[in-house]
Amino acid sequence: MEKKDRKWLKPLIICVVILAVIGLAYKALMSYLASRSVVLTTGDILATLSTLSTYLTVLGIILAAAIIVSIAVFKMKKPLKSIIRWQALVVSVLSVTVVVNMVCMGPEYALINNALGEQYFLTEDTISASEKLVEEIAEEGMVLLKNEGGALPLADTTKLNVFGWSSTNPVYGGTGSGSVDVTTCVTLLQGLKNAGFEPNEALSDFYTGYRGDRPQVGMGGQDWTIPEPTMEEYDNAGIFEQAKEYSDTAVIVIARTGGENTDLPTSITDEDTYKETGGWAGASGVRYTTNPDDVAPEKSLLELSNREQAMVERVTSEFDNVIVVVNSSNAMELGWLEQYDSIKGAVWCAGPGQTGFNALGRILNGTVNPSGRLVDTFVYDLHAIPAINYVADLQYDNTHDMVNASPDGWLNATFTNYAESIYVGYKYYETAAAEGAIDYDKVVQFPFGYGLSYTSFEQSITDLKDDGNQITVTVEVKNTGSTAGKDAVEVYMTPPYTNGGIEKAEVNLIQYAKTGMIEPGASETVSVSFAKEDMASYDYSGIKAKGGAYVLEAGTYDITARSDSHTVLDSRSVTVEKDIIYNEEHDGGRSSDKIVAENRFDYALGDVTYLSRANHFANYKEAMAAPTNFSMSDEVKEGFYCQATYDASLTDDANAVMPVTGAKNGLNFREMTGVPYEDETWNKLLDQLTVSEMNALIATGGYAIAKADSIGLPAFVECDGPAAIKNNYTGQSGTAFPAATMIAATWSQELAEKRGEMMGRQCQDMNVVGWYGPAMNIHRTPFSGRNFEYYSEDGVLSGYMGASEIIGARKYGVQTYMKHFALNDSEINRTKMLCTWTNEQAMREIYLKPFEMSTKMGQTTAAMTSFNYIGNVWAGANSDLLQTVLRDEWGFEGVTVSDWFSGNKDGYMLADSAIRVGGDKMLSSQGDPKAYVSNTDSPATVTAMRNAAHNILYSAANSNAIDERNFQTPGWVKAFITVDVAVGILLALLEVYAVMQFIKKKKEENETVKVETVHEQ
Repeated sequence: MEKKDRKWLKPLIICVVILAVIGLAYKALMSYLASRSVVLTTGDILATLSTLSTYLTVLGIILAAAIIVSIAVFKMKKPLKSIIRWQALVVSVLSVTVVVNMVCMGPEYALINNALGEQYFLTEDTISASEKLVEEIAEEGMVLLKNEGGALPLADTTKLNVFGWSSTNPVYGGTGSGSVDVTTCVTLLQGLKNAGFEPNEALSDFYTGYRGDRPQVGMGGQDWTIPEPTMEEYDNAGIFEQAKEYSDTAVIVIARTGGENTDLPTSITDEDTYKETGGWAGASGVRYTTNPDDVAPEKSLLELSNREQAMVERVTSEFDNVIVVVNSSNAMELGWLEQYDSIKGAVWCAGPGQTGFNALGRILNGTVNPSGRLVDTFVYDLHAIPAINYVADLQYDNTHDMVNASPDGWLNATFTNYAESIYVGYKYYETAAAEGAIDYDKVVQFPFGYGLSYTSFEQSITDLKDDGNQITVTVEVKNTGSTAGKDAVEVYMTPPYTNGGIEKAEVNLIQYAKTGMIEPGASETVSVSFAKEDMASYDYSGIKAKGGAYVLEAGTYDITARSDSHTVLDSRSVTVEKDIIYNEEHDGGRSSDKIVAENRFDYALGDVTYLSRANHFANYKEAMAAPTNFSMSDEVKEGFYCQATYDASLTDDANAVMPVTGAKNGLNFREMTGVPYEDETWNKLLDQLTVSEMNALIATGGYAIAKADSIGLPAFVECDGPAAIKNNYTGQSGTAFPAATMIAATWSQELAEKRGEMMGRQCQDMNVVGWYGPAMNIHRTPFSGRNFEYYSEDGVLSGYMGASEIIGARKYGVQTYMKHFALNDSEINRTKMLCTWTNEQAMREIYLKPFEMSTKMGQTTAAMTSFNYIGNVWAGANSDLLQTVLRDEWGFEGVTVSDWFSGNKDGYMLADSAIRVGGDKMLSSQGDPKAYVSNTDSPATVTAMRNAAHNILYSAANSNAIDERNFQTPGWVKAFITVDVAVGILLALLEVYAVMQFIKKKKEENETVKVETVHEQ
């Protein structure tokens, strides 16, 4: 091929190089973002490319045109051919520059800003204060379960044999969004050393030599193996001979972990599909144990494994003084603590966070007197709990065709039945005992609210005042022992019950408080108050209130001070003379409700038999039996929500008027602080927003608030982390606080508020506007993988804790996204169209209660919705939940965000549906197309977008988002501008040079033509 026939090759190579540079730059950016801790998957990248399809299409057309033009002119003569090709190159470079700027300053701004923006760090003062608070919480949140003969504290010994592999690899919290960086945590053994103990290093070296890492229990896959050497390995190493020579005191550590996206196994089988895959998930599949001798299908993970049992038997036979540390946020079967005479003491220690194991050392040596109380009921047989048959993968067998819109669609929707109704945890056991349905002492080992002390206390109710609206109970707490200590005042209520009437639990926590330090012989008077209407029960079945209502029935209400849910210390009573029915027909709504509470979720009842107290729980066997029907009824199918069935036209107002957009009203976001939600000024501000800006606010709501130039709104950072704020983009993390379970076990609302304040302070240091916490779902069963992240089995205990943390954090202007709203009380199938069937009494009295209290008392302006469905409607697009109950009844004003948005693959998450019913932001940062609102030419759609924007902006305007730091131009934007200017100047100079060269060559060509013409003449 002659040279002139290859003239097309040069421009083609240039264009290929340009495209290669673009590709390499994109790959480098993605790699850099991944190195900064952002979670990226192939699906995320494909979703991003889909979002940018318009930009990429335009760019592709321009580049293709440039290539075609460059090739098409190969027969032209120079210099015209050269100048045309040069212009094609300039246009290509300029187009790439413009598109990159439009993308980076547009749809990908929030993502890039989070990753490349200014990094902020905790101050040394904040770190020091946080770690001190961690230890304070741990000191009051560890629970003394057993202490025979005053075995604890260990006052006369410092040398300890610490048995159990977990002693060298304890659990500090959990996995998933509630995980913490354990590399900087004080270890259990270090905590003992810091308290003056000398753990047997030969023993700890034996364990670290056996295995150094804890098996991974992650989002994608779980290895539930409990590392523990065999007795043969113990004996071959001469462990027990050496240990007996070292010390006559033994401590046994038993630990269990839990994690997001999976529940703990109820059976240990030999199934093993676990694979380490790398990437963001790390692993896939499940493995129950790698130890063949630990396979035990009859056992759950919350029992001793076979190897652990052998170790406990050996230790208790070799040592007369054994102390057990139970390092687990999930309630375990602990009957074995009573089976060995040498086990003299036991301490329950949920995940203690960064420095909490220092507190364990101080409790064991007596420097600290334990004052924690259990937040769950500990029973002897976890396979006999009421809801055990719903700790399972339950799939419908007839929904495949209906939900098949999902690209990676699940074969079927899934379900769980809250068939136990209001009888959750202690509310069942105390009621069943009162009804004679169980032998309490044979079923319950440690009651809810139980906890021992190194001293003893007496409590007596000295006064009870009822002013008609509020009840105040005064309790005198006297230290009758010889050691200073703190005590918990637990106030319960027993309502009057009529057989077959409104369902009521025999015992209900209604308020609580923690004393200060009380010296021996001294007393402290504690007063707690609660609204009288809080004693009302919710009559969902219409026994006394058609359509449902709260009812305070006539009769005697016993008010008791108890040391736990079962043990009464003193009592008084309150008499209600006549039924008070809180609805419009009778006595009006409760004082705390904006509108009357009535049945909103009848469709969530499903085809379920609910447990009833009637006739001494006569229907227990029927109600709590394993499900036998796996077919969704035609009626439920008709109203089933998913992408395949959603149709906005069925609900949108056909007469809606297109809202004003892009107005020039001159308002700025920062002017809106303190402006009431309903103020007309908001409408003027919202008029300024463009449709694309509203879409960005909605669609890119993952760990960020997107910018909107029309109102002077910069991008803001939000962070994950109920246990520690964690920037998913920069990798920066705050202090690892104890698990929520341990915080609740303090039974101290004051400590919870302090913890909230410290989270607010850390957010302020790290310039974080929104905190995805606190989390406040219910420990419906001990097997939920996220129990570490949630407070308790009780809605009231959880509610006061959550509200207190929110009050503390809001002092620093933090948007507190209470989560997961609502009924995300297990992890099994949570993202697989999980239909949660329940009755409204259970919802309102237990599962919604913490969120209600956090809204009304805590005044939160933010909430995160849950993955699951309520009945057959996704919680994130449920108008009854997000609009009627949250906003209309409870008075919530603010923003909601979905849980991690994966609508492009899950088949049901959809921004279009969410924004129409009170969902505002999608927790997406990678540009999932389903997170963007479609059909933006529709007035109804834009109206819904405007409402979502209003909620987003209102919450942000009343937060620390208005901090001056947020309004400074980010360094990466300045760098972009600098590069843009440099590219512009360079292109301009090169363009001038090219034109001059063209003119010069054209002139030379003309001169040559003239000369040739003269010669020819």
